[in-house]
Amino acid sequence: MFTKHLKAAILCSLILFASCKEEAKIEDNNTMSDNLLLQEWTGPYEGVPAFDKMNVNDIKDAVETGMALGLEDIEAIANNSEAPTFENTIVALEASGDELNHVFTYYGILSSNMSSPEFRAIQSELAPKLSEYNSKISQNEKLFQRIKAVYDASQEIPLPADQQRVVDLTYKQFEMNGANLNIEKKKRYAEINKELSSLYTTFSNNVLHDEENYVTYLNKNQLGGLSESFINSAAKIATDKGQDGKYAITNSRSSMDPFLTYSTERELRKIVWTNYYSRGDNGDDYDNNTLIADILKLRKERVGLLGYENYAQWRLQDRVAKNPENAMALMEAVWPAAIARVDEEVADMQAIADTNGDNITIKPWDYRYYAEKVRQNKYDLDSDEVKQYLQLDKLTEALFYTAGRLFNYKFTPVESGKVPVFHPDVNVWEVNDKDSGKHIGLWYLDPFARQGKRSGAWATTYRSYTSYQGETNVLASNNSNFVKPAPGEAVLVSWDDAQTFFHEFGHALHFFSSNVKYPTLNGGVRDYTEFQSQLLERWLSTDDVINQFLVHHKTGEPIPASLVEKIKKASTFNQGFGTTEYLASALIDMKLHLADPTDIDIDTFERETLAELNMPDELPMRHRTPHFGHVFSGEGYATAYYGYMWADVLTSDASEAFRDAPGGFYDEEVAAKLVKYLFAPRNSMDPAEAYRLFRGRDAKIEALMRDRGFPVPQN
Repeated sequence: MFTKHLKAAILCSLILFASCKEEAKIEDNNTMSDNLLLQEWTGPYEGVPAFDKMNVNDIKDAVETGMALGLEDIEAIANNSEAPTFENTIVALEASGDELNHVFTYYGILSSNMSSPEFRAIQSELAPKLSEYNSKISQNEKLFQRIKAVYDASQEIPLPADQQRVVDLTYKQFEMNGANLNIEKKKRYAEINKELSSLYTTFSNNVLHDEENYVTYLNKNQLGGLSESFINSAAKIATDKGQDGKYAITNSRSSMDPFLTYSTERELRKIVWTNYYSRGDNGDDYDNNTLIADILKLRKERVGLLGYENYAQWRLQDRVAKNPENAMALMEAVWPAAIARVDEEVADMQAIADTNGDNITIKPWDYRYYAEKVRQNKYDLDSDEVKQYLQLDKLTEALFYTAGRLFNYKFTPVESGKVPVFHPDVNVWEVNDKDSGKHIGLWYLDPFARQGKRSGAWATTYRSYTSYQGETNVLASNNSNFVKPAPGEAVLVSWDDAQTFFHEFGHALHFFSSNVKYPTLNGGVRDYTEFQSQLLERWLSTDDVINQFLVHHKTGEPIPASLVEKIKKASTFNQGFGTTEYLASALIDMKLHLADPTDIDIDTFERETLAELNMPDELPMRHRTPHFGHVFSGEGYATAYYGYMWADVLTSDASEAFRDAPGGFYDEEVAAKLVKYLFAPRNSMDPAEAYRLFRGRDAKIEALMRDRGFPVPQN
């Protein structure tokens, strides 16, 4: 359906669907047959992307040809002389645009994992063209009238549940994207989308520029407090960058975070902190503040054409929250407890600094460093000691163990060379059902940071499960930015990074467990789809995982029970920091889109709004506005970053269902309900109803407050 075609625009902006096509169209199009990126996938496992043969020089031609072929599909549906039916309109739309979808599998890799100046230039050129392409679909009057006819008929005589869901989602998406506007307003709507597409691409590339070009180099006398493995890795990165004999701190979270936690060099901590939190905000050609103001104005104008007061109203109508008021109510319920906890955390840190005679006042670049001192003092827990037991290889085994216990999946390494990959760091596993041996799909893992790879961690699919044209297997990937170690050394990660690893694997399990018929139903509701992945984080701290997979990287000895006990006792430690830095970003996101953007100054708005919220001076937002790619490199999380907190309520509540079950977190009955109601349906049923089927009731915020060690509100 239309969402498949929107995939092009989403991938283009980053920051992460005719009746049967005439064979003559494919045969007659020499450009398509010559361009690898447009060709059907071949090889094992029902065909796999030819990542090893893709070339950035093919991308422009492939996208443009794919768009032309996609529009042929749309015209065939729109001009069908037969009366509109579910099969000849909705199913035909579901099946359209396959060539372009193939292209955008490669496009996504070139954008997120293997970006280059050459690709970014092409990306900028294609962005407005892709916007025009999507507008030609969303504003195709004949197509929409056919969709509307099927929708109207289904209101009189409902279709089977999954078909009705596809029709409802398709109609709603076209409606939300201006299908009911008059000609003049449609024209302006398309113009705005075209402008936005270019702004999103520029925003994303500006952030990537600052991540790649701000590197802090250290000398041997500036390594105080840093671990041996971190130092060795920093030395290798510096050598790779032509700075042999120095140590590189890159402008990425995976490098910044451990440096700020352990470095004894306060002035260097300030430099590294400033580089990281100033991405997109350096007053140069790559500054994003003016871009953001333009984006906000265009978004408000666009939804105004549809009759909405602000962007948040339009965006949240099809989310679980339904409206910005509900989203704000949740955030405002948690915010006071979060900042109150920050005050307590800062007081503890300041006391240690004073006791040590450091003669400082805690600043944002001190928070992680002194928080670690407090952790050691309060819980006798050293994060670096814990890290010695968190090896990436063993954590990967822990993921597979968890998937085996909950989902009955078996992961088997694919022989090197059998499945093409886009970088030597990427490994692939085959996923099968443990009992039947049924092939589920392939799992790709790209774990390490490198030049041209966007920051953070994410999951994506190259092929999703559907059954409307015969069952398909799933090709899913997880992508991280762990710092690559020196040769021969283990990849050691922090507890937070290990949780993120489990989190992103939760998304992959969501993809693998899909049991839906139509492509549209593989989508998701943004403030719900993070729930499944956040829930999976809980299995990292289960006894089964701890006792089997947390072993010392040198001795192989299991993590001591005494250290595990310290980890569990410290589970609510630093929740003020974690909750506040996240909620600040979510609140700013929502408030920016509720504000009048006419004369908005982004720096001033951010500063004044945080002051009104009583944001603690000692820590920043997790994502400051000038590099907030979730919100301004596309629209996936715009006014929806609150969704992580919404999902956290579900996560805390659902985890208590496992906690209270006879078999704990591996209880077979609860696990079966988890898969049946929370993972397999994807978007084939209303998320709120799906959760009630799992839990027997709606989720309650009290579980979240207990999880974070905050005061539980009294009814």
